[in-house]
Amino acid sequence: MHLHFIAGEISGDTHAAGLIRELRLLRPDLRVTGLGGPKMQAEVREGIHDWVQKAGVVGLWEVLKMYGFFKEKMDQSVSQILKERPMAVVLVDYPGFNLRLAKALRERGYCGKLIYYISPQVWAWKKGRVKIMAKVLDLMICIFPFEQEFYEKSGLPTVFGGHPMVDRVLTLRREGNREPGLVGWFPGSRRNEVKKLLPILLGASQLLRQTVPDTRFVISAANETLAAVMQDIADQVGMPEAKGWIEVGTVYDLMQRCQVGAVASGTATLEAACLGLPYALIYQVNPLTYLAAKMVVRIERIGIVNILAKRDVVKELVQGDLYSESLAQEMQSLLTDHERRQQLEQELATVTAMLGRPGAYRRAAQAVLHSVV
Repeated sequence: MHLHFIAGEISGDTHAAGLIRELRLLRPDLRVTGLGGPKMQAEVREGIHDWVQKAGVVGLWEVLKMYGFFKEKMDQSVSQILKERPMAVVLVDYPGFNLRLAKALRERGYCGKLIYYISPQVWAWKKGRVKIMAKVLDLMICIFPFEQEFYEKSGLPTVFGGHPMVDRVLTLRREGNREPGLVGWFPGSRRNEVKKLLPILLGASQLLRQTVPDTRFVISAANETLAAVMQDIADQVGMPEAKGWIEVGTVYDLMQRCQVGAVASGTATLEAACLGLPYALIYQVNPLTYLAAKMVVRIERIGIVNILAKRDVVKELVQGDLYSESLAQEMQSLLTDHERRQQLEQELATVTAMLGRPGAYRRAAQAVLHSVV
């Protein structure tokens, strides 16, 4: 059995690796090729090209600057898939690339299965795209309960596999209490996110130390490359001491150690919620990118916790509302208001209970095999 995977970000690499692991347990003869990252490579050893560090950019302008790179990868992927004819192509999140790839494959005559794992959030933007997806895809495996009905209405066969974070939390739980006064900064796993957000976080650190003197800080870096970027930023803003706050690869431990935190919009906000961290969501991109997004987004909230709850559970500091003073004020409130912090922890537990039972990757693997064989 030959499956071709495409994942373009760190989170997608993680989910694809988990799915591949379960697939290989069910089908030891499985051959996997495709684009992904180091975690997929660790599962497969050969056949996966690591591109996530370069491919994981966010923002319209940032993507346009790399048009040549993405066109080359698109052409290479289409040619490889048409040449090797895998039984199925498994597209993991990363909709800007993957949905175009799916359409291109159908137009070029690919007759294998096209399976999407980790649903693109078209329920938030371009709902009309669902009709196109229903024509080119054979199966959607979603991770949020409300998505199944949304996709099935379009005629696209859909399975709710549950959210992989439910399983991950079981293995990540640590003993011990949160450390009083420890504030965690989680500026994202993309270089351009870090460059945009970290100066704001460092400015908030300076303000917080004035109002809550015992506050301590830690900055989560996804890898050594981003840690080096963070160190340069700390020097540029005149806070060389912040280089000592950076920790690499300890994100889940930090989310359980910190008393409060600020988390860049994306997968990490749900991870923080599952691990019970009282946090604020932060998001800021190029103004043109934000303006373009506002023209197509059809939801009031961007945080998945707030979307699931259908109300504001965590504070969203977005674009013009995010600056050092507003972030410092929110962190001060969470640090000093015990009742508010405790209530937020309880609300996070209620929302994350909606994500389903453990075994998400196994159910997704079973759905893939059922579709293919």
